Amino acid sequence: MLQDLLDDPAPPPFALLARAGRPGVELLLGDVVDVDRLADIPLPGSGDGGHAATLALIPYRQLAERGFECHDDGAPLRCLRVRSRVSLSRAEVLAALGGDVDVTPGGFDVADDEYADIVGRVIRDEIGRGAGANFVIRRDYLARLTGSVPHAALRLFGRLLTGEPGAYWTFAVHAGDVTMVGATPERHVSVDAGTVVMNPISGTYRVPADGATTDDLLRFLADPKETEELFMVVDEELKMMSAVCEDGGRVLGPFLKEMSHLVHTEYLLEGTTRLDVRDVLRETMFAPTVTGSPLENAARVITRYEVGGRGYYAGVAALIEDGDEGLSVDAPILIRTAYLSPDGTVRVPVGATLVRHSVAGHEVAETHAKAAGVLTALAGKRPPSAPDRPFAGDPEVAAALTARNRTLAPFWLRPQGQDERPALAGRSVLIVDAEDRWTAMLAHLLRRLGMLAEVRRWSAVDPADGAAYDLLLAGPGPGDPRDVDDPRIARLHDVVRARLDADRPLLAVCLSHQVLAGQLGLPLGPLPQPYQGTQRPVPLFGRETRVGFYNTYAARLADLPPGVEVAAHPETGEVFALRGAGFASVQFHLESILSTDGIDLLAELVTGVLAPVRGGRAVRG
Repeated sequence: MLQDLLDDPAPPPFALLARAGRPGVELLLGDVVDVDRLADIPLPGSGDGGHAATLALIPYRQLAERGFECHDDGAPLRCLRVRSRVSLSRAEVLAALGGDVDVTPGGFDVADDEYADIVGRVIRDEIGRGAGANFVIRRDYLARLTGSVPHAALRLFGRLLTGEPGAYWTFAVHAGDVTMVGATPERHVSVDAGTVVMNPISGTYRVPADGATTDDLLRFLADPKETEELFMVVDEELKMMSAVCEDGGRVLGPFLKEMSHLVHTEYLLEGTTRLDVRDVLRETMFAPTVTGSPLENAARVITRYEVGGRGYYAGVAALIEDGDEGLSVDAPILIRTAYLSPDGTVRVPVGATLVRHSVAGHEVAETHAKAAGVLTALAGKRPPSAPDRPFAGDPEVAAALTARNRTLAPFWLRPQGQDERPALAGRSVLIVDAEDRWTAMLAHLLRRLGMLAEVRRWSAVDPADGAAYDLLLAGPGPGDPRDVDDPRIARLHDVVRARLDADRPLLAVCLSHQVLAGQLGLPLGPLPQPYQGTQRPVPLFGRETRVGFYNTYAARLADLPPGVEVAAHPETGEVFALRGAGFASVQFHLESILSTDGIDLLAELVTGVLAPVRGGRAVRG
């Protein structure tokens, strides 16, 4: 079967897939169709005579379906309708796919020093001005291929199959003028019998040329930058899980993902859904590990710093099948992938996750390392020597991984049943989304507490809309809380002011906390160092707790109106929380996995603001 493809000067559309946890290699043959939207993806068994499965190649530009900004490079949403499916052994695949690939090496389209400059500007001008917690900016390695593109893809697949044994998917797809081959470490999302799994991977240890050591890996696991980077993407994907799963997402792990040139840390998130698999794909476009957070503003930042479109980089390949309990989907992220154009251009896009304490030189090196697996296959070289046994089996490594969970929120580490509080049962809350889906997590927590929660985008909220709800929760978002020329910030000011003036229960989180603090007369300004994705111990109205911060701006202690109580840093005056009769606000994220007692703190604050008030606003002790 493979030999037929190699002998055919113009082979038909095909896909070769080696998927983690499944024996052998799948060869898929079929016909190609392009569709405009995810809802139009042809499902197995439908359409012209029916088909066994659909492999959908979803480009990054599909973000436009969610109203997010992106360069429109015209990359099609291409679907392979699978008419024939054959299971092959790895041995017969490797025996058939020998031979050379004639590739002329090239270089990155963005030079190292230019990429280092971009890293600096993103940290200073974006993270340093409240645009978000992290961003992934790509650059492309370019080379030239001589000979048949689909035949080269087959041979490169064979090399990756042996060179990247830790991949989630190793694949080669030839679908019309779209040909790609890669070994991606990361599942983005899968749905099987209603169970949704996401797989945030972040934190990168670069394997030295002479091999990795346990001591080096333990130093990597103890690095706060690498740890915070992983927690940030876990939080971001929990936002997605909370939007598509009735039971949010239970966090499992952490684990190691060991590749030939890199070792990553990862978690699994698991929940259940009744959504159509295409809706799950839409609501999870795309992984924060290849975009950033918050996602909507990350899309804007990517558009500013990347000159052209991403093609399929950061998108997904989604295999949709018809199982015993309905449709399933398995969708890895399209990273560590080479794109082979009909004219012989080879493009390998890579990006580094930029956070508040990124070092430009390290991020440049990370992009080289991420490209190395595919480039090694292109060059026909052997990858670095693998360790005698997986690092995940080392007791010291296992202990270091387990230690990461000690201060995380137990709520997200266990099955999430109802935790109804009598004072909150049946009470209604309108959650104002200020372009950050932390609000989906907040809604999930409040529903577990027994409340009736509705999330509404800021642009669809009138200042008077909260009157019909017991509680208004003004949510987090990117940006400078003082910038009332920004329509979103201005609307938050109007909503918060209207709620205060109406003397109706209000809870404000992060950006909206800053807005409330400003309206109470506290000075606002940037922090000396952003706290994006950090866990800090704080005093909170007579108790000590550990909570997660994602902020660049903060309020400072000053004179407050009568009846307002404050929790602040005893030396710097940084304000962590405010409360008075009928209102409360927090700078941190109660809903974050980094907030150890988050759900209990949320229940206490909401119960407090909903309590009957007599004689006007007063301090609540």
